[in-house]
Amino acid sequence: MADIWWKAHPHDLHRVSDRVSSVYVERSHIDRDENAVVINKRETVRVPAAMVAVMLMGPGTRVTHGAINLLADSGTTVCWVGEQGVRMYAAGLGPARGAALLQRQAWLVTRSKERLNVARAMYAMRFPGEDVSTATMQQLRGREGARIRRLYQAHSQRTGVTWNRREYRAGDAYAAGDDLNRLLSAANAALYGICHAVIVGIGASPGLGFVHTGSAISFVLDIADLYKADYTIPLAFDLAAKGLTDERDARIGLRDRIAQTRLLDRIVTDIKNLLTPGEADVLEEDVNQLWDEKHGAVSGGINWADESDLAINLGLNLVQPTMGEDHIAVVGPEFDSPGSAS
Repeated sequence: MADIWWKAHPHDLHRVSDRVSSVYVERSHIDRDENAVVINKRETVRVPAAMVAVMLMGPGTRVTHGAINLLADSGTTVCWVGEQGVRMYAAGLGPARGAALLQRQAWLVTRSKERLNVARAMYAMRFPGEDVSTATMQQLRGREGARIRRLYQAHSQRTGVTWNRREYRAGDAYAAGDDLNRLLSAANAALYGICHAVIVGIGASPGLGFVHTGSAISFVLDIADLYKADYTIPLAFDLAAKGLTDERDARIGLRDRIAQTRLLDRIVTDIKNLLTPGEADVLEEDVNQLWDEKHGAVSGGINWADESDLAINLGLNLVQPTMGEDHIAVVGPEFDSPGSAS
């Protein structure tokens, strides 16, 4: 997928914030028809690939090589997920071209002072009007815990749904606790998936968290925590009050609220404000440079050898790379038209 992904110039792609947040497909066949992906189940649905931020492929989905080529060239992130998008098993590339935002994130997270400033900025978003500039992480965690506890109690009084305590089972979003707890876990899992897609799509790292650490999705958890008070917590109480307690109810409810409030655009803006506050948009192009210990970076794509390097290498016998014995290739029969194979 990587080869075709580089064809489209970043300026030719729709910004992540302007796209449909996600298209979920299960038990269907996805193929290519010009510049749209065609989803066949009981009927044919044409979806403009460049207008989708992330294509979520659920169980029973088949996709052709041509469709993957188009999605990759359009900068659409492709995720292979569990039923209704509860778990994400793998993901393809998104529209980001450069590594500037990722490098900025790595620089911030590996310096204690800068990391603390970003973490404080995240907590400041949850405590508008309050000064957190001198608070320690322990103090901030305590204040956040008290805030969430008050939110649970307030929504319990608002909806009449009994609230006892938070229960969940790591790795299984709908396994533990009462109906309300399971709705919370299911909605949070869906929110994690959406935040993950945005983070990958703009070229940041899901694993380099500022508040959370040690997980491959630490930054996903950081960002998702910014929106739970506005989205998943009130949603879970509202659904429980209506007797809608299926996992699907939580996912569909969250999807509708996100579409109504343009959360995708908000996530993109918040991430860039946290990582690059007050700065212009980070360069997203592939600049193809080589790292240099003196100059920082030099141009790539050119031969930097001088005559002494050439003299040293004149006597070397270059061995052409091969697949080797450890490589297994599976080649099926040819088809009448390109892109018709699953």
